[in-house]
Amino acid sequence: MYDIIIIGAGPAGLTSAIYAKRASKSVLVLEAKAYGGQIINTPDIENYPVAAHISGFEFATKVYEQAQALGAEFVFEKAVDIRDLGDIKEVVTESNVYQAKAVIIATGSENRKLGVEREDELVGRGISYCATCDGAFYRKKSVAVVGGGNTALEDALYLADIAEKVYIIHRRDEFRGEDATVKSLKERENVEFVLNSQVVKLNADKRLESIEVLNKDGSTRVIEVKGLFVAVGRIPENQNFGKVVNLDQSGYIVAGEDCTTNAKGIFVAGDNRVKNVRQLVTATADGAVAVSEAVKYINNL
Repeated sequence: MYDIIIIGAGPAGLTSAIYAKRASKSVLVLEAKAYGGQIINTPDIENYPVAAHISGFEFATKVYEQAQALGAEFVFEKAVDIRDLGDIKEVVTESNVYQAKAVIIATGSENRKLGVEREDELVGRGISYCATCDGAFYRKKSVAVVGGGNTALEDALYLADIAEKVYIIHRRDEFRGEDATVKSLKERENVEFVLNSQVVKLNADKRLESIEVLNKDGSTRVIEVKGLFVAVGRIPENQNFGKVVNLDQSGYIVAGEDCTTNAKGIFVAGDNRVKNVRQLVTATADGAVAVSEAVKYINNL
């Protein structure tokens, strides 16, 4: 029996673990893959207070080590269900069942796919969802990035230093990402914007050779690229918990700034909850808030 079980070891979950241990609560963190979440793929974090420049991997490692040093217990198993038994919650993994007085769901989100034929087949052979992971394989080659948010723009900026040519394909005529990043991209001679367009076909033999792009006006264009980096949003990893907490139509857990769900004793932190801003700093803030509410809940049992 633990005081708090935290599902997910990304920035929100790790921060939750730190705050929970500082509140003298017993803590179990369940993580399906590896600690750090998506932030480990970020080469340089520049918008987090105090740390002007730090890699995502270094940031995640420091937070993980801090939580460990405080006594948080980590088990690398995937949580597949939560059973709400009233004052006791059971978290079911693929191999065990764990009990706690409160649960914090901090599972984050996963990559959204284009839904184009052969996309799955070509992953690792031209299709990637992580520019910082795979960008080096396309040095001095032509690549394309699909998306209009901060992730797509940051991926394109990163690739512009590696690739010969970078095409940014976006279905609208304006980007959703930060203006400063758009300005930086416009200044790059090897970056081309392909707006009001979407990828409709992948041309490949064994590896990606080109993409077919459909413009809003009905015209098509074939662009020769060796790599296509997809950054069209994310899907919250809440599918296993929809029976116990309310989800919105996009699959995000419904909760306000207090990170409290409809289920008493079950809280949420990070990118998998309904919110307007999904950034590293808001994820860590959620971790602190969720624990504050969880501790109040436990103390009132």
